Amino acid sequence: MTAEAGEHWFRPLGDTGITVSAVCAGGAPLGSMPENFGYEVAERDAVELVEAILDSRIRFIDTSNGYSDGRSEERIGKAIAAHGGLPSGFVVATKVDAKGKDYSGSRVRASVQESRERLGLDALPLVYLHDPEFHDFESMVAPGGAVDTLFALREEGEIGHVGLAGGDVHAMSRYLAHAPFEVVLVHNRWTLVDHSAGPLIDQARESGAAVINAAIYGGGILANPRGGGTTYGYRDASPDTLAAIAALADLCDEWQTDLATVALCASLRDDRIASTIIGFSKQERLSSILAGAGTSFPDEFWQRVDDLLPAPENWLDARSTSDVENIH
Repeated sequence: MTAEAGEHWFRPLGDTGITVSAVCAGGAPLGSMPENFGYEVAERDAVELVEAILDSRIRFIDTSNGYSDGRSEERIGKAIAAHGGLPSGFVVATKVDAKGKDYSGSRVRASVQESRERLGLDALPLVYLHDPEFHDFESMVAPGGAVDTLFALREEGEIGHVGLAGGDVHAMSRYLAHAPFEVVLVHNRWTLVDHSAGPLIDQARESGAAVINAAIYGGGILANPRGGGTTYGYRDASPDTLAAIAALADLCDEWQTDLATVALCASLRDDRIASTIIGFSKQERLSSILAGAGTSFPDEFWQRVDDLLPAPENWLDARSTSDVENIH
C-alpha cells in the first residue's frame, strides 16, 4: 500500500508564485505547550528538530507570533541561524496575533516586526491574520484596522503575501468575502469526521486563494483513537463522532494501517489542498510522517472511509450552506 508522493509532493500555493511541500511542519509545539501536549519541549530539542526539518523533504514550516509567547518563532530562528540560513525554496509562514484585546493596525505592525526579529528573517513570505473570529468584525475591517494594515504591509514590501487563518468557517467566510486573502488556513474542519470547511474551501478556490489544512487529528483523537480521549477540536465529541472514530480505527486494523496515516493521506489526496500542517516536537516523528505521506490506498478503501463520515449536525460548525451565503 505504499507509494512515493512523487510529482504530488511539491504544489503551487494558489496564485502566489510560491511552491510548497505537501506536508508543512507545524510550529505550535516547538515553543513547549505542556498544557496541550502533556510534556515539556526543551529548547535544544526544538532547535535540533527544526534543523532536521530543514534537511528533510519538507520545505514549509508554520508558526505564529503568539505561539508560547513567541518561543516557537525564537526557536525556529535559532535553528535557521545554526543551519546557516534557510535552504533554497524553504518557506516560513507566520501569523500576526493580538496582544490581549489589542488587534489594532499598530498591533499588526508590531506583531510583524516581532516575528521578523525572532525568526531572524528580513523577508516574511507569508503572514496570516490569525484567529480574527474572536474579535469584532467591524473593528477588524475598518480603515486602518488589522485587515487594512496587513494588506498595506504587503504593498509596502514588508511581507510577501497575506493569508487568513482561523477556525470557525462562517467567520472565516465573511473575512474572505471582504478582502482578497491569498491563502486560507483552516483547522479541525476538514478531517475524516468533520467536513465543516467544505463551502469555505470551495469559496477559497473560486477566489484563487490557496487552502492549507491544519489539525487533521482533531486535537489528537484521530491520531490515538483508542487512547481514551472523548474530545474533538477542543470540544466534547458527539456520540456519533466517537462511534465513527471507533469504526474508522477498526477499518484501519482490517487494512493493517493506522488512523493517523489515513487522516494524513485523506488530506494529501485532496487536490484542493495545497499543504497539510502536521505539528510535532520529536525528531522520531519526522521519519514516520514522511513515510505515512507516501502511503496509498485503493478507491475501495476511501469509499468505506467516506461512508463513515458522521452527519453534518455532528460537525464543529454545523450550519447550512444557505446560512453561510446569507452572511455575505
